[in-house]
Amino acid sequence: MRRSLVSLCLLPAAPTLLWAAQPPVEAGNIQLDAVSISADSDYERADGPVQGYKASRSASATRTDTALHETPQSVSVVPKDVVEDTGATRLQDALDYAGGVGRANNFGGQGLTTVTVRGFTTGEYYRNGFPINRGYPNAPDANTVERLEVLRGPASALYGRGDPGGTFNVVSKQPQAEPKVTLGSQIDDQGMHRATLDATGPLNQDGSLAYRLNLLGEGGESFRDDVETERYDVAPVLSWQVNDSTKIVFEGDFMRNNHPLDRGLTRYTRQSGSASRDTYIWEKGSDNLLHNDNDMAQLRFEHRLNDDWTLGGGLQWLDGTLKGNAVEANGLQADNRTLGRNFNYRKLEWTDRDYQLNLTGHFDTGSFSHTLLTGVEYEDYDYKSIIQRSSGSLSAYPIDLYNPVLGQSRPALTRTPTHDKSNLKTWAFFVQDQVALTERLKALAALRFERFENENEDYALAARSFEKSDNAVTPRLGLLYDLTDTLAVYANTARSFKPNTGAAREGGGFDPEEGKSYELGMKWEALDGQLSVDAALYHIVKENVLTLDPVDTAFQTAAGEVRSRGLDINVAGNITPEWRMIGGYAYVDAEVTKDNRLPTGTRLANIPRNSFSLLNTYEFQDGVAKGLGLGVGLKYVDDRKGQTEALTYTMERYSVVDLLSYYKVDEHVRLNLDVKNLFNKGYDEGAFNTYAYPGAPRTVQAGVSYTF
Repeated sequence: MRRSLVSLCLLPAAPTLLWAAQPPVEAGNIQLDAVSISADSDYERADGPVQGYKASRSASATRTDTALHETPQSVSVVPKDVVEDTGATRLQDALDYAGGVGRANNFGGQGLTTVTVRGFTTGEYYRNGFPINRGYPNAPDANTVERLEVLRGPASALYGRGDPGGTFNVVSKQPQAEPKVTLGSQIDDQGMHRATLDATGPLNQDGSLAYRLNLLGEGGESFRDDVETERYDVAPVLSWQVNDSTKIVFEGDFMRNNHPLDRGLTRYTRQSGSASRDTYIWEKGSDNLLHNDNDMAQLRFEHRLNDDWTLGGGLQWLDGTLKGNAVEANGLQADNRTLGRNFNYRKLEWTDRDYQLNLTGHFDTGSFSHTLLTGVEYEDYDYKSIIQRSSGSLSAYPIDLYNPVLGQSRPALTRTPTHDKSNLKTWAFFVQDQVALTERLKALAALRFERFENENEDYALAARSFEKSDNAVTPRLGLLYDLTDTLAVYANTARSFKPNTGAAREGGGFDPEEGKSYELGMKWEALDGQLSVDAALYHIVKENVLTLDPVDTAFQTAAGEVRSRGLDINVAGNITPEWRMIGGYAYVDAEVTKDNRLPTGTRLANIPRNSFSLLNTYEFQDGVAKGLGLGVGLKYVDDRKGQTEALTYTMERYSVVDLLSYYKVDEHVRLNLDVKNLFNKGYDEGAFNTYAYPGAPRTVQAGVSYTF
């Protein structure tokens, strides 16, 4: 395996090495809109690299290049330096220090991990403004991430369907003007080994054509017994500055992930204790192995009509499959330690086509300065699935939770509870105006009109087939006032909209979820702008939440309501040339306020009342220790309920300390050595129904990268 991983990085690098060996190309005066080839490294673009841990601009919250200090919304940016310094390999690892972002269902290690933000569980991920959470996709690898941005509160006015808690936008690495190739390797003492390549540079003499290529090969074991995985990724980007006004970017990401469906540990309320975190009860080899293949391609463009108006947009194609064998739980037998299981086969397939066209303009009306954004979007999403299972009885395919013996014969597939296909089409138009009313008072108003047409055909149960259409209007309004040059206060209100999936007992689909949010906050640029401190109070209500149908609990009804309110405090800073920090604190009070069967006040699953994270890094700038970086990361998560139920299990509160270190030997070689979960704390990082996903034990991770 290790030989194949090294080969994966070295073979595609051959042409890149030839480019790197040539004399640097003169870039001239060309200025790219999405990838700057200017020599001025101090200027930060909203979609470009960040110096250190503190970003100053973002395009995710407004879809325009806007200073974070002028955005009337809580936004956190996790830059590439944080990802690199912490040795993160997954998006959820990078989000640990985003402030108030927790973990929920990780789908047994198969794809995008759902996370919690502001009291709600969400999987709303975007990549360069395009949705990537359709179907059961793999998350973009951390090696491809330039910056990861967290938008707290509803983002439906600009992005359409979504949860009111928050939305995540991945800004991927783009081509750069200077030729550079970085080869990297990471290993840890749990059995993981990983090799990466990141190459970039111009492809022609005038620098108008440039490329970026990221490659990944990863495999090995984990702290979970009998869990072995493979992960491969090829992510090319080509950027063409056609002329002074027009730029075109093609970006692809082609990932293959082979991983067992690891549902973690069971947490039945009458279960006699819990197995150790490394105990694995879900079978091994081909009896439990899923193949998750994902292809993504984006074609984006920007055309400057004149100095004030720009036309932009593009298209995205997603194709994915998740297929193979797996093992899951039926339930606990009377002895409270023997688990009945079912063997199953699944084949899930999805395609998604998303088309966007935006027009951005800058103009004045009287004394008011405007940044106007208008856009249209069309999306066509197809999904089909078949899942076959063996017997669902408690006595079937049994295993001891505390002394499992794997390798039992596969039981026969006797039922097909899931066999369906669906299509969801959406048409949308939105408009947003950012207005400077005075030098200190700024306003933002946005409105989105969207139509959804959903067609679902269920072959397993004809009563679940339906056709349904919905129209949505999602407004957003924000005000921001600069009390001083460094301190601003703001307020916003917004709504969200998200179609519910599935069919009701009477037939037909459900009314969509609708959310409304109110937020008050402040933004402070301290220490001469080297430290940003943001704080916000919020109140969010989500209606039409699916609950069990009181007439027949085999079905659901859109009759529930939940409420979340709380406080966010987030910090990010390059305090001195040596000292960087990022993190946050969140208090969340989230509960059921209306339900057919759950008592009012029932806490929502996976939501801690208090959470805190802070990463501090110090890098010596001179002396004998020059190039040495030392850091410590602290994470605290309060207790959480495993299910949104009146009677359920509790995941205990925990604290984790991570130590990181790196040494820049010279401009070419960087070494890192990290110790994660220093005190070997046992904890559950998230849950899904009666499954809880254990956190990793103390792990030593080491790596090396070579840049030329």
